[in-house]
Amino acid sequence: MTATTGRRLALFPISTTVEAGAGGPGLAIGGCSVARLATEHGTPLYLFDAATLDAAAGSYIAALAAHYPGPAGVTYAGKAFLCRAVARWAQQSGLWVDCTGEGEIAIAAAAGVGREQLLVHGVNKSAGDLAAAVAHAGVIVVDNPSELRRLAAILPAAGAERPALWLRVRPGVAVETHAYRQTGQSDSKFGMDPQQTLDAVHFCQQHALPLAGIHFHQGSHFHDPSPIGPALATVLDLVEEVRDQSGWTPAVLSPGGGWGVPYHEDDLPHPSIEDYVAFVAQALAAGCARRGLPLPRLQLEPGRSLVAQAGVAIYRVGAVKHTPARRWLLLDGGMADNPRPALYGACYSALPVCDPLAQPSGPAWLAGPYCESGDVLIEELALPDLAEGALVAVPVSGAYHLAMGSNYNGARKPAVLWVREGQARVIQRRETLADLLQRDVDLPA
Repeated sequence: MTATTGRRLALFPISTTVEAGAGGPGLAIGGCSVARLATEHGTPLYLFDAATLDAAAGSYIAALAAHYPGPAGVTYAGKAFLCRAVARWAQQSGLWVDCTGEGEIAIAAAAGVGREQLLVHGVNKSAGDLAAAVAHAGVIVVDNPSELRRLAAILPAAGAERPALWLRVRPGVAVETHAYRQTGQSDSKFGMDPQQTLDAVHFCQQHALPLAGIHFHQGSHFHDPSPIGPALATVLDLVEEVRDQSGWTPAVLSPGGGWGVPYHEDDLPHPSIEDYVAFVAQALAAGCARRGLPLPRLQLEPGRSLVAQAGVAIYRVGAVKHTPARRWLLLDGGMADNPRPALYGACYSALPVCDPLAQPSGPAWLAGPYCESGDVLIEELALPDLAEGALVAVPVSGAYHLAMGSNYNGARKPAVLWVREGQARVIQRRETLADLLQRDVDLPA
């Protein structure tokens, strides 16, 4: 095994092994042969490893306990990937579930997520979104003054069961990430500026609304937590001003999430979850102490860093092409199930499912079947010779693949399996041709 292959294997779920078989060595995840699962369930195929999910959640919970002296919790970001099985896992793991819009709320509610563990986001919530949030959520994160006024008109009377409100602040500081993933800058479409936030606190007090928290978010998939420092200082200065003007302080403060993960062996080593949590927890505790503010509950919202490593995408090579400068491996999936490389140049790695430790023979370009030149999943990756019919596994595929997927070119969404201790269970069935036609309505003859 080369050093590169060893680093590449480290990107896979923690239960990944290379096991001997009748046809030679092959990848196993969660105690299940990946080749066997691909034969039984077809490709493209997504696997989610329960052990990796459990370990990531445990890392966050342990780091908060070690570094934050006040109450704390973790929210799973449904936008990364949500289905009933994952929502149920989050609930059973003691996590809250963050939903955006009535569609995600319906999934979480169908999974049995209780009001006390369901939180709702959204930059432009529709009437249906707000109605679903009021009916099912324990927390609604208010994005703008208009939304706050609309909520005031539909929230049940005081004393009835109703969600707590958090105000989303735009701190004016973004983290270092792709521009499409930045959310905290002054011109962001998300959240309220400090003056709007002050006005919103007064509005909540005047209308006896259940205001409980402050939220901000600076961007997704960042690797250095230091920009959180000035944003947190800005928000705590605002909290201090709110306290002096109104007497109110938040019971909960959420600095969002967005901690990054390594997608490619060149991203290793990567700072740990504990590095990120320790920075945020210590900065919040110290900032509150300096301002004489009570310690709020610290609620983190990790998205991809909870679920990305747990997911692996399995594709089958349909054709091998050689052009003057490239070896193309054409796969049966691509931008319809993973649009991230086409959207913002996300960089991935891969291994053959069979004989994954084989010596690479040269670079390969892995592309999908769709009618776009941008449908290239991986560029110039060192791989051994692979023939038509070979299986390829792409790690770190658990976040923002299926959630952002489409039916482009009539693609049908892949099956998703939950693997644990040698057992594989379908948690999302493969989409069928009948599913594609289900929404169509014929014009009158």
